[in-house]
Amino acid sequence: MTIKLYNTMARKKEDFIPISDKNVGLYTCGPTVYNYAHIGNLRSFVFEDILKRTLKYHGYKVTQVMNLTDIDDKTIRDSINAGVPLHEYTKKYKVAFFEDLDNLRFDKAEVFPAATDHISEMIELIKTLIDKGYAYQSEDNSIYFSISKFPKYGKLARIDMENQRAGARVKTDEYEKDSVADFALWKSWDKNDGDNFWESPWGRGRPGWHIECSAMSMKYLGKTFDIHTGGIDNMFPHHEDEIAQSEAANGVKFVNCWMHCEHLIVEGQKMSKSLGNFYTLRDLKERGFGYNTIRWVLISAHYRRTLNFTLATCEYAKETLRNFNSFFVRLNEIAISEKKGVDTNKIINKYSEKFSNAMSDDLNVSEALAAVFSLQKEANKLITSGKLGKIGAGNILNTFKEFDTILAVFEFE
Repeated sequence: MTIKLYNTMARKKEDFIPISDKNVGLYTCGPTVYNYAHIGNLRSFVFEDILKRTLKYHGYKVTQVMNLTDIDDKTIRDSINAGVPLHEYTKKYKVAFFEDLDNLRFDKAEVFPAATDHISEMIELIKTLIDKGYAYQSEDNSIYFSISKFPKYGKLARIDMENQRAGARVKTDEYEKDSVADFALWKSWDKNDGDNFWESPWGRGRPGWHIECSAMSMKYLGKTFDIHTGGIDNMFPHHEDEIAQSEAANGVKFVNCWMHCEHLIVEGQKMSKSLGNFYTLRDLKERGFGYNTIRWVLISAHYRRTLNFTLATCEYAKETLRNFNSFFVRLNEIAISEKKGVDTNKIINKYSEKFSNAMSDDLNVSEALAAVFSLQKEANKLITSGKLGKIGAGNILNTFKEFDTILAVFEFE
């Protein structure tokens, strides 16, 4: 079956054709480990998990690389404010992040490269960009990428470059779309960095955020790979800068398919600590919501639609999963009985096909869940009428287990 995925670069759904037969290289922008991941972060990571599981469901072998940003403006700022060495400060949040992945039943990435373990690769990539004329050294010994030397800059975010100021620079890792400027590849050390620096041909300093992902993706997936994902807020500047520096250095296409997850809002508003609607997984667990419940809510809307996360939705999801659990108990009881019943292959095939078709159509989770609910309804009718037997119950149960290889929300024991 051909999988269709929405390619942000093309602004349309396209047939997914891997570079290497049934092998897929997938790079996902991971967390900046300066705090606990909030549900907005987790929504993006769950989308990437659903994507990986869907590819595997359809027979692909996936090599996923998810980076850990443990050196950037935020991690340095907060570690210094806390009076804790950077590696010690970020370790706490790395451990917490992996706990979140386990609790939300992620099919974890094959590689989790940390930025601080790949400084040498970043330095080599910057050297290449300097040698090819795409990067230059500023007065303070920082290294910047010259966007005027890369004519295709802005192609992902669809930025009109004609009216942009030439020669303007931006040293911060994150900036707004109207701040199009030469961006820092290497930041020279200053007192605000404390003890956080590495030696380089340009003196003491540290990498910019954008160069990190280019260096790590190239190391583990090659100069060109299949899919790059992230939140919609990563499109600019982060992904745009990744494309520029990677394609300038290598002279080949960086990524074949770009996929971006839309924002999450809470109770109809942007998530904010000042509004009291800022949640981590731990916050929601303390409110009495199980991890499967939270995952159900996070997968319930298509990844290209804004997800309105509400506590009422969590309550609904909690009740929905409780009903499914009761349903599985009934199926188990019939499956271990000697009861004879009708052939269920027809309804199983019908909804299995609907589920598979939906997920292969750009992860259409709404249609897929409709098939899940429909099979549950048909099975309940058979149970109520006394027509469901041992074999049919076992087959239906196995079908829900197949669904769950993508959804990862059900409990069958």
